[in-house]
Amino acid sequence: MNFTMFKDTDVPRVKKDITADIVSGIPEQHSQLKFAGHGDTIKSGIWESTAGVFTATMTDLIEFCHILEGSATIKTNVGTFDVKAGDAFVMESGLETEWTVETYIKKHFVICAV
Repeated sequence: MNFTMFKDTDVPRVKKDITADIVSGIPEQHSQLKFAGHGDTIKSGIWESTAGVFTATMTDLIEFCHILEGSATIKTNVGTFDVKAGDAFVMESGLETEWTVETYIKKHFVICAV
């Protein structure tokens, strides 16, 4: 059993390959996986993206997000949502999203496999 303090973790910041998901612009995304447990069915960390438009589908996972910096407009198959620093939300399995990031966004995420 562990107690994980994100500030005490020394994990690499990894650039994600999102080439197939880009709609417009040249967004770059990075993530830091701060925790993985229960056979990798629960993951948590920090994710960030520069400006651009890209898609993401929640396939076999549920994701809790807390926006730490910046903002985005997220178009989904259930509506369009503007999110900014301080906002928290959950994206359920099967949700199709298109993110528009004007300048930069950073979030804390918790992903649970379903």
